[in-house]
Amino acid sequence: MGKSSAADVEVEQIEKRQDSAVKRHLKAFRDSIYHKPEKPTNMWHLLTNLTNTQRITFAAAFFGWTLDAFDFFSVSLTTAQIAKDFNVEPSEVTSAITTTLMLRPIGALIFGALADKYGRRWPLMADIVLYSLINMASGFAPNLQTFIGLRAVFGIAMGGEWGLGASLALESLPIEARGLFSGIFQEGYACGYLLATLVNYAIEETGSSWRILFWVGASFALLAIVIRFWVPESEAFEKQQEARRVIGRSLLKETWIVLKHHWLRLIYMVILMAFMNFFSHGSQDLYPTFLTSQLGYTPTQKTVTSVIYNIGAICGGTIIGYYSSYFGRKLCVAVCAILAGCFIPLWIYGPNIHALQFGAFTMQFFVQGAWGVIPAHINELSPPAFRGLLPGLAYQLGNLISAASSQIEATIGERYPIRNADGSYKLNAEGKQIADYGLTQAIFMGCVCGGLLITILVGKEERNKDFMEHLVEDARSGQAVTPDDVNASRIEQGMSSDGNGKSESDEKIHRFESMQEKMTLEHAESVQPAETKQHEQHDSTGKNAE
Repeated sequence: MGKSSAADVEVEQIEKRQDSAVKRHLKAFRDSIYHKPEKPTNMWHLLTNLTNTQRITFAAAFFGWTLDAFDFFSVSLTTAQIAKDFNVEPSEVTSAITTTLMLRPIGALIFGALADKYGRRWPLMADIVLYSLINMASGFAPNLQTFIGLRAVFGIAMGGEWGLGASLALESLPIEARGLFSGIFQEGYACGYLLATLVNYAIEETGSSWRILFWVGASFALLAIVIRFWVPESEAFEKQQEARRVIGRSLLKETWIVLKHHWLRLIYMVILMAFMNFFSHGSQDLYPTFLTSQLGYTPTQKTVTSVIYNIGAICGGTIIGYYSSYFGRKLCVAVCAILAGCFIPLWIYGPNIHALQFGAFTMQFFVQGAWGVIPAHINELSPPAFRGLLPGLAYQLGNLISAASSQIEATIGERYPIRNADGSYKLNAEGKQIADYGLTQAIFMGCVCGGLLITILVGKEERNKDFMEHLVEDARSGQAVTPDDVNASRIEQGMSSDGNGKSESDEKIHRFESMQEKMTLEHAESVQPAETKQHEQHDSTGKNAE
């Protein structure tokens, strides 16, 4: 009987410990998603409280990403015209979009590695010049094969823009402003789409060739090139370079440390960015074609609808990005994924044009609302020494995985065209079957919303991390090496130079003078104000004598 009671007590204790462990895990999971929000800083204060250098740096990154998006969406907006000109199906033209997306990781790898080795500024300059030239050449393509080849090279150039631009912009900004400007930066994408939509509308209304859109996009890049001449190098990058010199670590060694400690995080970042790219490309790339081919919208109706949902995207990215600094990055993305899924029926099957436009506005508000969080979130997750490479590489590898979004939707829609009530195929004015792009987009986006929700909830968050306090990582622990650690290491090693051309003797003198000044100040604070001057002189004389 006694033995049985003891066993029961032991079992009960084990169950309590298990219940306690489960509760701790659930609490940790809840806390990783939701934090009690801090009091938000006034948005207008954040917008106006920047230095001139910070404004120029952010403007350069923003305009570069805007023009990048303009050039990319030039294909989406002119898919039907290009197909007609080259006498092919729209799904064949969308292979140019797929090719562009597939080759962007190569550009992210090349330009990102250059940025972490030599700095952000000049790789960004080279990048924008290259993709502008290729975009102009795209307007002269004589056939689809040449066009796809040029878009492939454009994809390599485009791959370097987002990661480098986001790193340069966010490294230069105050921490409290990071969420807001993350959203504004990302909506350069929507601004580029909106600008391309308006230019394309003018081209269609005048009956001009689709090729003009590509030439206009290339000419706009001149503005971004001029602005970037005034952009200084990232201060965070310069301190990282100094830290590497002090601790004697090569970029190759740093790469090994990152892979050793963060390989699982790198995989997670790629999966997250894959779902984010499915989220945006699945809801945007084929939508203009859906409006004209399936719903029969006129160029004016298509343009107005595109303007409406791009305004929704800009509002969503800015607002959600701003509040992510207070409610948390993960929570904001999760809410956007849920609400975007709720508005899929209205986005595709709105009973009239006004209802559908409202659905499109709301859909892009939440799609780009989630994206407004990403530049800040992905840079905060990245190991400090590879903030130029890893955000862009993860983003573009996600693009590679999601590259066929529009082509999948277009191909399935063309394979299962719309039928009339009697079972016959519905035909357009030219006697061709009308592809059911709407249904394929609806199913596709429903799956993506669910996958994104799960992915964002299981990940980590390092909201409002101080980039200046995370320069490189310790080889053993993987913990951040701070500027104080670097200074201590420099003093311990008795380095001959601190990176500013000081000799070893100069450095010793400087350290002695600093110690002397510190001791003097401490002594001055410990005596009466009336006796301060006398004691300082006496103390100083005593030290000099020593």
